[in-house]
Amino acid sequence: MASWLGGLGSGLGQSLGQVGDSLSSLTGQISSFTKDILLEGAEEVGDAATELHVSNSRLREIESINAAQKFENDRLKKVCSDLEEKHEAAELQIKQLSIEYRNQLQQKEVEISHLKARQNALQEQLQKVQTAAQTAQLGAGVLPAATASASYVPEVRHSSGFEGDDMDFGDIIWSQQEINRLSNEVSRLESEVDHWKQIAVELKQNLSQEIDEHQHELSVLQDAHRQKLVEISRRHREELREYEERIEELENRLQQDGVSTDAVDDPEFTEQKKKAQSPDGGQVEELQVVKDLEDEIRKLNHKLSSAKAENKNLLKEQEFAKLEKIQIAQDYEKLKSDFNALQRSVAGQDALLKEQKQLQSKTSVPQDVVSLQQALLEAENEIARLCSLNQGLEKELTSAQHKHENILSSNTEDQNSEINQLRRDLERKEHELNESITERETLIAELEELDKQNQEATQHMITLKEQMSKQHTETDSLIKQLKLDIDCERKKVSELETEKMKTIKELDSQKEKLSHCSYALNDLHITKQQLQDNIKDLQEQLRKAQECNSHSKKEIGDLQQRLKEREEELRVSFSKLTEKSNEESNCTCQDLILKEREVEIAKLQNEVSENKQINEDLQKSLSNLRIENGKLIAAIEELKQELSDAISEKKKVHLEKDTLVEALKMEKRQLESELNEAEKRLLEQARNYKQTIEELSSARSMDTTALQLEHERLVKLHQEKDFKLSELKKTIEQMEIDHQETKEMLTTSLGGQKQLTDLIKEKEVFIEKYKNQALQAKQELEEYMKVSKKQDVLKQNLEEKDRSLAVMKEENNHLKEEIERLKDQQSRSTPVVEPKTLDIIIELESEVTQLKVIKNNLEEEIKVHKKTIEDQNQATVKLQQSLQEQRKEIDESKLQCQQMNVTHERLFLEKDEEIKNLQKTIEQIKTQLHKERQIIQTDASDLFQEAKVQTLNGENGNEKHDLSKAEIERLVKGIKEREMEIKLLNEKNVSLSQQIDQLSKDEVGKLTRIIQEKDLEIQALNARVSSASYRQDVLSLQQQLQAYVLEREQVLAVLSEKTRENSQLKTEYRNIMDMVAAKEAALVRLQEENRRLSNRSENSSQDMSRETIQNLSRIIREKDIEIDALSQKCQTLLTVLQTSSTGADNGAGGVNSNQFEELLQERDKLKQQVKKMEEWKQQVITTVQNMQHESAHLQEELHRLQAQISVESDSTSRLQVDYNGLIQSYEQNEKKLKSFSQELAQVQHSIGQLYNTKDLLLSKLDLVTPSVATAATVSQLSGVQCSPPEALSEECKLLQNELEQLKKKLQEKDSTIRILQENNQRLSDSVATASEIERKSQEGTESEMRQIKEKHDVLQKSLREKDILIKSKSDQLLSVSENLSNKENENELLKQAVTNLKERNLILEMDIRKLKEENEKIVARCREKETEFRALQETNMQFSMMLKEKEFESHSMKEKALAFEKLLKDKEQGKTGELNQLLNEVKSMQEKAVTFQQERDQVMVALKQKQMESSALQSEVQHLHEKEQRLNQELERLRNHLLEMEDSYTREALAAEDREVKLRKKVLILEEKLASSSTAVENASHQASLQVESLQEQLNLVSKQRDESMLQLTISQDQVKQYALSLANLQMVLEQFQQEEKAMYSAELERHQKQSAEWKKKAENLEEKVVSLQVSLEEANAALDAASRLTEQLDIKEEQIEELKKEGEIRREMLEDVQNKLMNLMNSTEGKVDKLLMRNLFIGHFHTPKNKRLEVLRLMGSILGLKKEELDQLLSEEQRGVTRWVTGWLGGGAGSKSVPSTPLRPTHQNIFNSSFSELFVKFLETESCPSLPPPKLSVHHMKPLGAAGTGKTSSTPPNNQMQDSPVSGMGRRPDANPFLAPRSAAVPLITPASSSGHLLMKPISDALPTFTPLPVSPDASAGAVLKDLLKQ
Repeated sequence: MASWLGGLGSGLGQSLGQVGDSLSSLTGQISSFTKDILLEGAEEVGDAATELHVSNSRLREIESINAAQKFENDRLKKVCSDLEEKHEAAELQIKQLSIEYRNQLQQKEVEISHLKARQNALQEQLQKVQTAAQTAQLGAGVLPAATASASYVPEVRHSSGFEGDDMDFGDIIWSQQEINRLSNEVSRLESEVDHWKQIAVELKQNLSQEIDEHQHELSVLQDAHRQKLVEISRRHREELREYEERIEELENRLQQDGVSTDAVDDPEFTEQKKKAQSPDGGQVEELQVVKDLEDEIRKLNHKLSSAKAENKNLLKEQEFAKLEKIQIAQDYEKLKSDFNALQRSVAGQDALLKEQKQLQSKTSVPQDVVSLQQALLEAENEIARLCSLNQGLEKELTSAQHKHENILSSNTEDQNSEINQLRRDLERKEHELNESITERETLIAELEELDKQNQEATQHMITLKEQMSKQHTETDSLIKQLKLDIDCERKKVSELETEKMKTIKELDSQKEKLSHCSYALNDLHITKQQLQDNIKDLQEQLRKAQECNSHSKKEIGDLQQRLKEREEELRVSFSKLTEKSNEESNCTCQDLILKEREVEIAKLQNEVSENKQINEDLQKSLSNLRIENGKLIAAIEELKQELSDAISEKKKVHLEKDTLVEALKMEKRQLESELNEAEKRLLEQARNYKQTIEELSSARSMDTTALQLEHERLVKLHQEKDFKLSELKKTIEQMEIDHQETKEMLTTSLGGQKQLTDLIKEKEVFIEKYKNQALQAKQELEEYMKVSKKQDVLKQNLEEKDRSLAVMKEENNHLKEEIERLKDQQSRSTPVVEPKTLDIIIELESEVTQLKVIKNNLEEEIKVHKKTIEDQNQATVKLQQSLQEQRKEIDESKLQCQQMNVTHERLFLEKDEEIKNLQKTIEQIKTQLHKERQIIQTDASDLFQEAKVQTLNGENGNEKHDLSKAEIERLVKGIKEREMEIKLLNEKNVSLSQQIDQLSKDEVGKLTRIIQEKDLEIQALNARVSSASYRQDVLSLQQQLQAYVLEREQVLAVLSEKTRENSQLKTEYRNIMDMVAAKEAALVRLQEENRRLSNRSENSSQDMSRETIQNLSRIIREKDIEIDALSQKCQTLLTVLQTSSTGADNGAGGVNSNQFEELLQERDKLKQQVKKMEEWKQQVITTVQNMQHESAHLQEELHRLQAQISVESDSTSRLQVDYNGLIQSYEQNEKKLKSFSQELAQVQHSIGQLYNTKDLLLSKLDLVTPSVATAATVSQLSGVQCSPPEALSEECKLLQNELEQLKKKLQEKDSTIRILQENNQRLSDSVATASEIERKSQEGTESEMRQIKEKHDVLQKSLREKDILIKSKSDQLLSVSENLSNKENENELLKQAVTNLKERNLILEMDIRKLKEENEKIVARCREKETEFRALQETNMQFSMMLKEKEFESHSMKEKALAFEKLLKDKEQGKTGELNQLLNEVKSMQEKAVTFQQERDQVMVALKQKQMESSALQSEVQHLHEKEQRLNQELERLRNHLLEMEDSYTREALAAEDREVKLRKKVLILEEKLASSSTAVENASHQASLQVESLQEQLNLVSKQRDESMLQLTISQDQVKQYALSLANLQMVLEQFQQEEKAMYSAELERHQKQSAEWKKKAENLEEKVVSLQVSLEEANAALDAASRLTEQLDIKEEQIEELKKEGEIRREMLEDVQNKLMNLMNSTEGKVDKLLMRNLFIGHFHTPKNKRLEVLRLMGSILGLKKEELDQLLSEEQRGVTRWVTGWLGGGAGSKSVPSTPLRPTHQNIFNSSFSELFVKFLETESCPSLPPPKLSVHHMKPLGAAGTGKTSSTPPNNQMQDSPVSGMGRRPDANPFLAPRSAAVPLITPASSSGHLLMKPISDALPTFTPLPVSPDASAGAVLKDLLKQ
């Protein structure tokens, strides 16, 4: 109710403003319509005066309309403010009402929860009763116990398995299977519970139906009984009245009989009165008799009245009895219905109850029921008997009436007979009275009996109630116990929560550890990369070492060969020494040489050993590196696998993104193509419009006026705007469709993002689960550590025990030895010492036995400990395995998580980029749409309102486009908000865990219903909000804003409630999920989700996305259409409600559905009326259009007139000139008129004189005719000029003729003057009116345009503001609605989870109950065993009795034997007879004793059996009493519940009646309002019809004015022709002037052009000269620079030459010394080879090309002294080529050269093509030359030379040629460069391959400069060199 009222209140805000809206729109339509028609009519008016009048009247009308509209606006504003205030007040009231209703709802829910709790408690009691009934059975009792025990054994084992130390995975699997089985059993029990619940619901429904039927029957019976009672009482009253009337008649007759003796009525009484009154009868006896009779009559009357009173009392008592009977019947029916319901509820257990009845025949419940039924039957019999008695009384009453009638009929008999009869009647009546009294007494007795029975029944009910109350107390105690159990469980839950918090903390620590692990992983990755780099470096070093090793091996081989050669040489030298012993000096030298050789050999050996060590070290490092390499290769393979996985995932993601991007690109292309098409269409339309404009301009002639042109332009503009509007609508629709498609794409992409976020969340969940597993593993490890510690302790104990055992064994051995010694002593010792030794031996043996026992115990303990140790070892092994597996799993999960994180980050980045791109595209689309919207807004001010509606639709489209961006941003924010919410919920988890117990299933259900209702209301409100209103004005926008604010508040309130519920449910969900979470389900989910993701990535394609987008767009369109329809419906309803709410009170609560239906019907009627009005409007529009078609030629003429407004402005200026001329002529004419008037005065004076003379002449002559007088009068009137006549008659005649002529002339002049004046007035009026009209129209149009622009700007600003507000509010609403939907989904999920968990709790409770039932069964078994024990005792007793009987029999037999002995003795003595008698007596006595004993035993057994039966019966009776109490309590509760429900129903019915009354009042008010509105509509239609008639009249006037304007047009056309001729003349003159000016300009232009051409030529010549001079200058400067540079170089060279000469001399001296030494060496060391030379040769071998290596090897062989044959053999064996031999040999090839990079000419051959001998000679030359420092010439000072000197330096320059002189040197080597400094060729420019080698083989440092060589001829001088340079 509250939400519904809230919805109405929020809707009122919209509706209150839309009434004024609709009214203003109606008035606006009518006013605009009239304005348009008036404008059309006004434009067609032609005459100037009529135009003035029309314009003035129009202005007045516009002003009046403006004032009226302002007044209406003010009034509507006031109304709006009032309505807003009322709306706010109504909202406050609605809020209060909603709060009250919510409070009531909460109270009701609390009551319902209490009732349901009671119901649940009673159901539990019922179940307990049923279980107790089941336990009572013998056969059925054993089986369930067995099943239950069997079912609960695994639970115990499960718990013990977890509690024990030696837990195994097999136990876990078994426990999981047990859990599955138990869950299946739980589901089965749940289904059974649902089945029983359904049965209970059906039973309750049947109960309620039967109760309703019984109540109906009771009401029918009560009505029938009341009717009968009413009829009986009515009859009784009528009879009493008849009796009273008869008594009165009798009394009257008696009085009459006192006067007349012939009376009829009561003869005795009358006669006695007569006798008393009559003078004749004076007897006293008769008077006494009469008095006695009167007394008797009075007594009888008194008795009758008392009998009547008693009868009434009896009737009342009868009624009371009947009421009591009805109540008893009702109670009986209720009891019967309750009993039936109970029987039905226990229908499933009827068989068990039957068996129980068979077993226990003496049950008390059925007996009580039967006794109650019997009592009820007796009560019914008594009621029937009372009814029969009542009928008998009625019969007696009827018989009494008949008797009275008979008495009255028999009154006509004689007095005596009548008196006798009266006496008899009196006696009879007395008798009847007595009988009635007796009957009354009997009835009273019966009533008392009934009262007693009723009291007994009530007492029975009270006892039942007491029993029920006892049961209730028991149930309360049980409930308390259950509550205690629940509290315990809650404590456990709190403990679990604390544990959970601890686990969460541990999880956080694990997370930190994980982060550390991730950092460590990153470090490992970095170290791995470093190791890889190290491996690469080591591999390179290995290669280098291998190369060095190979080189060293070769060198070792060479060295070994050399050693052998040296040894041979040594032998030769020794032989030579022996031969040449005389030459001591030579010997000394040889000794020295030998010593040097020995030293060299030792060095070589050391080097060889060092090389060997290095080789060994290298091999070791190689092996280590290989091991490391293998490890690294394995790591690399793992990384490769990970990389491949990551790449595959990345590829999948890229594919998805590519598909999405391609789809978006395709859509973008489509949009662009559509935009291009739209632009093309617009261009084509523009061309068409241009063509139409050209055609119109060609059709338009120059004759027409300005008005026609303007009209034509306006009409065409209107048509163009219509076309543009239609096309823009189409484009807007297309754009909306495209926008919707893009929106859908965005939603799909966002859905993908959401899925990814969900995946991430699930991954986090899995990580948490893995962390939990790790924690569990840790805990297990700790436990195992504890176990291991215990094991250590046990081991220590064992060792101690072993030590004690050893000690004991030693002691045992000692004792044995002592025993043996003692035995020896015993054997030797005397017998005196024996007792002591025996004692000692016994003690020792006892000690030995004890020690053996201890030893056995210890051995057993050792075995046990060994077993435990083995088990623990096995467990530890298993645990280690499981730990390793878990570690592996954790590592894998970590890797997966890292990969997933990386991929997700990439995905998020790419998605963000896509979203940015999409936002850019959306913004572009928005800008385009805004432009179009502005165009639409500028074109929107047209005649009809259809264009307005269309522009508003366009604006709505723009709003949707703006909303899409907001949605994107909001959805992006939504993910972050979700994460924050998750954190907050985790924090709230602990605080809200206490509120779990307060919620119940029913409350949750109710809350869900309320939430669903509110969701529906919210959806309805959203539908209302989202639906764009049909006509959006400023007022409606304000009201919508207010409504949105209110709705937002309501939604926020609902949201707060739902968030609260959500938080509570989440806390419940999490608390219980922590208890019930399973590990395997999570893994299965992971696998399924991975599969799903893979399937999605494979199956996702563009076609599907497009199809979905199209479907969604189609659905959205349909929804928009539905929303528009619904919004129209809502608006109509709200308008009706608004009209109703203004008249009705503020406290009106709501509207009935019937009223809504009536309102809808009335709305349909109004819609039909509106349709009729629209049809009429369309008819009017069609008529106007027809009129427009008819006035097509008029419009063309108007267009022409419009085109010639500009021409008319010129003509008006000319007319003003003419007007000035006319004014001047007019002034001249006025002057002439003045002169004429003066002349006329003179003429009149002369005429007067003439008259005087004429009178004289007439008097004299009498010849004047009467015509003269007339002429004179005429001449006086006209005032004609004439000359003064003479006195003669001829002159008079002449004068008369002249006068007549002058009159005629004057008349003509007057007519011309009048015409001129009229023309002047017309012209002046037309000019003034035209100027005034133009001014006014311009001013009016300017002011109107300004006002319109200002209004337009204001409206645009307000619209924009409102749009922004609406967008923000709609965004907020959408976000709130989405949050609501998400919260609802979460609520539903949580509710489902809560319901599931509650069901599980219920299942656990059921399990507890089962356990209790099992306990009860066990107690029953104990009882059964007790009964068995008692039976055994009884059997024992019987056996004891039997024993006693046997003993008695044996005793009797002994007595018999004694008696026989006595008999024998007596026989011997001869006393046989007496003995026989004695024997017989003894036998009889014995038999009697036996019988007595048997009877006693039977009686004892029977007593015990009776005692047992009585105890069993008492227990059963107690059980049944408890059952009865419970059932009675349930009955009472159900009765109370029914009463409460009836009360609530009655209250609701009363409230509903009140509501109906209020709603009917409202309906009446609404009907009145509707009637008033319908009358208003009729008035409006009548006014419209009147306006139509007036418009038709105006059209007729317009047609008349059109005809007049046609006449004016013809006149104006003639004038225009004249003006055109004058214009043509002026144009001719202008053209002549222009031609002359053009000729002048052309001449001057040619002159200037010639001058400019001459100046240009001069400038070009000068520029060429300047360029040539600059070139010559640059050449001269270059020559001077080169000369100066060369001179400097020459000076430097001369200095160098001098230095070189000095050095040459020094070198010569050095050479001579060296030659001397060499000669000595040659003499001493013939056949020796230089080490450096051999190294260079060896290195050079590898640097030479393959085709020249054989020469190198031969040269080496010749140097070493090998024969040609041996060399050829070696070369044929080894045909391998070695690279870069010559270059290495020459110290790097280019090392000997001074030029590093001079390219070779194609004419010259390469260095490698020259022969090896030449190269070797050159090498020796370079080796022998001394080296000098290079010249310090910078490259910057040297100009680069041409190609002439590039290729001439094919080899290095020689150094030894420079010894004598430079000229000679040049003469020897023409290729040499004189500018290059000589240096040793042993220094190479190129770095060698190996770092090892001689210092001379090392490269030159980079600091030394190099330069290009200059080739110069040997004979050339310095001047020649300069000349060559200048030439170059």
